[in-house]
Amino acid sequence: MNAWSTRNPPTPSTSRSSAGRKNLAFETLTSIREATSMAGTGPIAQDWEPVVLRKKAPTAAAKKDEKAVNAARRSGADIETVKKSNAGTNKAASSSTTLNTRKLDEETENLSHGRVPSELKKNLMQARLDKKLTQAQLAQQINEKPQVIQEYESGKAIPNQQIITKLERVLGVKLRGKK
Repeated sequence: MNAWSTRNPPTPSTSRSSAGRKNLAFETLTSIREATSMAGTGPIAQDWEPVVLRKKAPTAAAKKDEKAVNAARRSGADIETVKKSNAGTNKAASSSTTLNTRKLDEETENLSHGRVPSELKKNLMQARLDKKLTQAQLAQQINEKPQVIQEYESGKAIPNQQIITKLERVLGVKLRGKK
């Protein structure tokens, strides 16, 4: 029994005669042979063309490398050397350092972020407790994290006018300035 007949056994309603089955098997086998003969057109031959692998050309940094320069000297190639001004010295850095340190010494400005004023902290806490809200509930009403309310009430937050406006609207109290 061949592979074709095991995959597609004839059903009782469409059973063929043995001659018809043999003819079908012959046609299938012939089509398989034709397909395999088309796959390899002609005899198999080897390709004797040489394959050349080359390295990449050296980059500019590699050309300036000490080994590359010495190799060029040995081979007798023309080498041009140009000395840059202030090459090998740190004059530019040392001269500007004194200017920078003098500016820093003269600087008296205190660079720090503003914090929530104590009056705002107290007003916020009092208004929240008057409305009988927890920090989490208040934060949910203004669409912020509970940590934001905690930072405002502890005075650690950097004031954001949008958040303060939301708090005033939800609590119904003016937190900034006079009541």
